[in-house]
Amino acid sequence: MHLADGHIPPEYSRYIGRKTAFILAGLFLLAGLLILSLSLGAVSIAPPDVLRTLSRVGTNQRFDLIILGIRLPQALAAVMAGAGLAVSGAVMQSILRNPLGSPFTLGLSHAAAFGAAFAVIILDSGVMTSASVGAVHLTNRWLTTACAFAFCLGDAAVILAVSRFRSATAEVMVLTGVALGALFTAGTLFLQYFANDVQLATMVFWTFGDAARAGWSEIGIMAALTLALAVYFHSQSWNYNAIGAGDETAKGLGIRVERVRLIAMLGATLLTAVIVAFLGVIGFVGLVCPHLMRLIIGDDMRFLIPASLVCGSLLLLASDTMARLMLAPHVLPVSVITAFLGVPVFLLLIVQGKNV
Repeated sequence: MHLADGHIPPEYSRYIGRKTAFILAGLFLLAGLLILSLSLGAVSIAPPDVLRTLSRVGTNQRFDLIILGIRLPQALAAVMAGAGLAVSGAVMQSILRNPLGSPFTLGLSHAAAFGAAFAVIILDSGVMTSASVGAVHLTNRWLTTACAFAFCLGDAAVILAVSRFRSATAEVMVLTGVALGALFTAGTLFLQYFANDVQLATMVFWTFGDAARAGWSEIGIMAALTLALAVYFHSQSWNYNAIGAGDETAKGLGIRVERVRLIAMLGATLLTAVIVAFLGVIGFVGLVCPHLMRLIIGDDMRFLIPASLVCGSLLLLASDTMARLMLAPHVLPVSVITAFLGVPVFLLLIVQGKNV
């Protein structure tokens, strides 16, 4: 906001400064939580030792194995997945102008679960082996992941195709997603009815969202896609703000609303599909984080997008750390923690009636 002489009003400068400071504080908090997460576990490692291991100064072989081989990949997967799910939820809620518009209310998680069940039962990827620590691993993990990813994209393709016939209205997209979610749930139950014990156990295992499931290659893919789409979404902030004021207002400003909405939907869906295919179903991050950030930072997408990204990373990293510590040495799936945290927060938002 500039006046004719190029001077920026001090009130606007303070407005920008407060929101920027909040986001930067969140990044510092995330860095501290990451170090804390790497130090906690069945083997406790002091934060200075964690920093020395990460900087490769005075390394300890035992600490290298624990931190670099086990904890760091899991923590980074949680950070990337949380960021991607939250920013996807923020964009979907904005372009749909619907507080329930999130990757999971549009049926993506149900589509992924059906894809995994299809791979396990129809394509026979359901044989399981137990590792020395008692963990369960899919013997054909990439086939299961590919099927989950394909059905996620199929769900998005149907939503986008239907919206093209109905002028891409927000209501059509949400209702189509709800209907597809019910359809994929019925399909999963149908497959489970004919599954044997091993196949049924494998399907249940896959649906547990788990950050430990990702390796370095999956983390790299999630990081690259999250960064690229977050930059794109942020470049479209002005368009999303205008759409939030109403389609007619946005069209009056020269914005091609249907095109902007469809591209945003496709990008958010692609990001969510990759995360769900790699890690399994992790709910409520894309729904709750944007709501929390709106209460704190407002509806301006220039700040809501990065704030949601940071909040999602914090929430999922904290949940993953709790999942490792609550029943140590046993590790809970992170999706269990996000559900326990997400449901009360979301119900509180509904009761308060703020931005919901």
